Amino acid sequence: MYNIVFYTAMRGGSPLDDFLDGLDKKLRAKVAAYLSLLEEQGPNLKRPYADIVRGKIRELRIHHSLNQYRILYFFQVFDQIVLVHAFSKKTQQLKEKDIDLAEKRMKDWMRRFPAGGEI
Repeated sequence: MYNIVFYTAMRGGSPLDDFLDGLDKKLRAKVAAYLSLLEEQGPNLKRPYADIVRGKIRELRIHHSLNQYRILYFFQVFDQIVLVHAFSKKTQQLKEKDIDLAEKRMKDWMRRFPAGGEI
């Protein structure tokens, strides 16, 4: 079993919390189910649920109605999954700015918590 941690900025606040707060109840339940799958299977979770984006950044792929949502994350230390970015996907390809933001947050997190963050 893996442990999911939400990225928090230096000043506090979590972009993942903000994203989840903006979802309706049904979609939030689906996201929770996908996060449970990720907790159970970790790096063994494959398409259509998860995929590698670039380097250490991976994506959780959520389809709901006609919309697609992505949660970008990375693995840290033994069993920790850090969720760094989430968004509604509107184009075929992931936007470079979303990947860059996820990598920036990953670097920030690893600098502040080299041995893993608080659970």
